[in-house]
Amino acid sequence: MSKRTTISERALTRRELIAGGMTLGAASLLAACVGTTTGGGGGGAATTGAVTLQNSVQDAEPKAALEALVKAYQGDEVTLNSVATEQFRAQLTNYLRSGDAPEVLSWYAGSVARSYADEGLLLDVSPLWQGDGVCAGYSDALRGLSTDAAGKQIFVPTSYYWWSVFYKKSAFEKWGVEAPTSWDEFHALCENLSGQGIAPLTNGLSSTPWMASGWFDYLNLRVNGAQYHRELLAGEHAFNDPEVVAVMEEYKRLIPYFDKNAASYTAQDAATPVAQDKSAMYLVGAFVTSYFPEDQRDDLDFFSVPVINDSVPIAEEAPTDGYFAAANSDNHQGALDLLSYLASTQSQQQYIEQSGSANLPTSPDVDTSGLSPLVQKGIELLNNTEEITQFFNRDSSDALQATADTALTKFLAVPDSMKSILDEWQTAAEGVFAS
Repeated sequence: MSKRTTISERALTRRELIAGGMTLGAASLLAACVGTTTGGGGGGAATTGAVTLQNSVQDAEPKAALEALVKAYQGDEVTLNSVATEQFRAQLTNYLRSGDAPEVLSWYAGSVARSYADEGLLLDVSPLWQGDGVCAGYSDALRGLSTDAAGKQIFVPTSYYWWSVFYKKSAFEKWGVEAPTSWDEFHALCENLSGQGIAPLTNGLSSTPWMASGWFDYLNLRVNGAQYHRELLAGEHAFNDPEVVAVMEEYKRLIPYFDKNAASYTAQDAATPVAQDKSAMYLVGAFVTSYFPEDQRDDLDFFSVPVINDSVPIAEEAPTDGYFAAANSDNHQGALDLLSYLASTQSQQQYIEQSGSANLPTSPDVDTSGLSPLVQKGIELLNNTEEITQFFNRDSSDALQATADTALTKFLAVPDSMKSILDEWQTAAEGVFAS
């Protein structure tokens, strides 16, 4: 059938107008992992017609790659609405609860969608995981990540990526240093760089305060292990427990090494001093590659945060991205068809190549042999790790992420107030778990 694709930078219909005039919430990520199969709102009876894809992809090359994919789609007419990430996050619940909900939404795998599942807001996409469905050959780990408590799939993962400490090979060579292999070597490296007038670490905490959770997550994984980390984020431990104090003591040791402008950088801004050889290292997701000039991307390398406690299994953070569908939409079949297209081997191959992304494909049939050495190294890292976690809010909730944003940015500003900050964090967390 013929169709027309509309690409919009802002809301044009009633479902988009919901977002208009609203203030943005605290900057944090959301998660989408499990859900429900009950329909609602529009009922989903239609099998043809318009399909809306609400997305938060804002970086230039990934955004252009998604637009190209949607333009090439031969199914129903698609309206692609590109919404700023923090606005998308703040309005996601409204999108899903609307009686005129977008059919498909781009977001993240993780735990927050369990609350959406309880409300009946997510569409059952199990057919895509069965028989010859587009996701049928995906790994068991991805299937589990995309499955609700009733055993039904409600998420379609299309890429995932790793977190590590990124740096420029040419800069390390210029400074006469090498990537560390132990925690002591890491601190020695930071001291060496500081002595050369280089800020060892950068971060971006201004409108993206959730970036402070990257070091918290990794330090907790290295000090206490992935199981404790998950339990802490599920409310089974307290944020002022001795185990968390030990994590924060390690975090405190890092504070002198951070770029003094970290509190004024966004996550994207923080890559600039690394690109300019003014800062040396950045603990961040592999999406950081798109923040560097194209002619520097082959110069990037990374190392995993070194082991701190030999007794805990090695874990890495690998957030998983993709799409879910709204139950309260008018075109359920159209949503399934678009999801099948976006998750196909051909679409994943095209998106990764055109976006310049360092993300890894979820489809096992994507040819990765032509991917960059950096991405090949990322695949090897995740294939060899003992445990995989997501990110603070993806393993907990958006509400708990807000408490981390407050506590960790305050701690970085006034580290000597750690005890009172952790007490306040625990009180705020108890409020989240009680709600």
